[in-house]
Amino acid sequence: MYARTAANAYSNVGNETGAMSASPHRLIVMLFDGARAAIARARFHMEAGDVAGKGKAISHAISIVESGLRASLDHGASADLAGNLDALYDYMTRQLMLANLHNDEARLNEVDKLLADIATAWSQIDPTAEPEPAPAAFKPMEALSIGA
Repeated sequence: MYARTAANAYSNVGNETGAMSASPHRLIVMLFDGARAAIARARFHMEAGDVAGKGKAISHAISIVESGLRASLDHGASADLAGNLDALYDYMTRQLMLANLHNDEARLNEVDKLLADIATAWSQIDPTAEPEPAPAAFKPMEALSIGA
């Protein structure tokens, strides 16, 4: 038990340190990775029949999508792009809630694929070629915090 607690603490410190030193572009990548990892955990718990674990993992994925990805949108800089992403993140949140409610792995898979597609497009962006450290559709991440 102690080893598991220590490993979790080490992991949390590593994640916090990585987030503190990451560029805004890298922070968005980390949010995509975190949301997809939470969905993978939810799928695992769903298959194992662990309702509480599934709910916690889906709640974490929703938190990342809502408080991380969606909250980082800057509607003033690129209204069309931000508006489209906002609607897509809202859809993802609803699908995750329905996946939890109906124990629906297909909805988890759909959201995971959507996140993977956006993450792939995001990774194609070269933040060094831009005048700002992150695309204009996203606000700086300094004020955002995602709960586990």
